[in-house]
Amino acid sequence: MGAAEEGVERGARGDVKQGEDQEFLSLERELSLLLRRARASSGEMARQVHPDLEPAAYGLLVCLDDSGPQRATDLAAFIGVGKATMSRQLRALEELGLVSREPDPADGRAWLIRLTPDGRTRFRTVRAARRASYVRRLASWDRAEVAELARLLGRLNASADS
Repeated sequence: MGAAEEGVERGARGDVKQGEDQEFLSLERELSLLLRRARASSGEMARQVHPDLEPAAYGLLVCLDDSGPQRATDLAAFIGVGKATMSRQLRALEELGLVSREPDPADGRAWLIRLTPDGRTRFRTVRAARRASYVRRLASWDRAEVAELARLLGRLNASADS
């Protein structure tokens, strides 16, 4: 009887891990690989939007394009960063001409951040290319499988918020 049949997993250094669920070890490995590739891809996409755009700021563009104008505090909460980090990133995006600030009509003390027309055009061009890449890479998948993957990733993302 081998280690797999006994429910024993060998770690990276060869040590035996008792009681580990193989499914969760596989999940960790696949998510780690996905996240490494996503970080590299985000850097490339950020440079395509603008050569000086920080990879971390790409997610802000996604949020603004999907949800429209947002307060900086809402963007910070969505991305999971502090006020100081958000202020720095938004300042950089403004300097690149990708976002602008306007007074919040609901609260004159607050500001709304929105994509500029140039920022929206640049971002949507890169996003469309990324989507086309997914279509090519998943061409052999059934549409129901793609939908199921999206649903499960959405469920995983939602569980991270709780």
